[in-house]
Amino acid sequence: MEDISTKTFNKYIKALVDISLAITTEQYEEDILKLIVMVTGKVLGVEICSLWMIDEDVRPRQIRLKASQTISPEYMKERSLNLNEGVVGHVATTKKPLMIRDVLDEPLFKEKKMAEKLGLVSMLSVPLKVGEDKVVGVLNCFTSEPHEFSDAEVNMITAVANQAAVAIKNTELMVKTRVIQEELEARKLVERAKEVLMRRHHKSGEEAYKWIRKRSMDSRKSMRDVAEAILISEEFQ
Repeated sequence: MEDISTKTFNKYIKALVDISLAITTEQYEEDILKLIVMVTGKVLGVEICSLWMIDEDVRPRQIRLKASQTISPEYMKERSLNLNEGVVGHVATTKKPLMIRDVLDEPLFKEKKMAEKLGLVSMLSVPLKVGEDKVVGVLNCFTSEPHEFSDAEVNMITAVANQAAVAIKNTELMVKTRVIQEELEARKLVERAKEVLMRRHHKSGEEAYKWIRKRSMDSRKSMRDVAEAILISEEFQ
């Protein structure tokens, strides 16, 4: 792996553009994570590029491997660490990049057998930061030869990681917004279906709601599906 040339720098700019475009498209988070590791790995020519995400839904919090451009099943097996474990836990906690000349000599690096098997030597690990303090994950780059990552390379990967963090948080917000919109639409449909039942079968609002809920449970369909069926049947009355 050589230091950054003009050609590689141009590729790096394109990588940032690709990730920027991902922010404004309705791609799922999984697709964005794959895009990040693919473009980063290609630009730098590293052996393995991987992305770990912090799981905020468990206690204690953990950091999980989410994406890599490698096809090695040895590396891509499901893995997670607590935030006080390993290189990724250290980088996520300290919120600072960590460069390792030889992972086999680094006490923080936990998977030395895997590194030996895959021929991994040097490593650069950088946090995915949103703003100054919020870390959402960690981006790792491994080389198969001893390598001193230059300041330019560190800055480049940090820029990609920060751009990736924005893309990921944007996707999470987009998904949450979509879920909220779908919930509001479902509630509106249920309310309209209630009105149909109240008018057609002389039910109270509570009775109509309970009827829809029971039909939903009995048929194993969502209340939205039941409400839509009621409204469709009303159109043909």
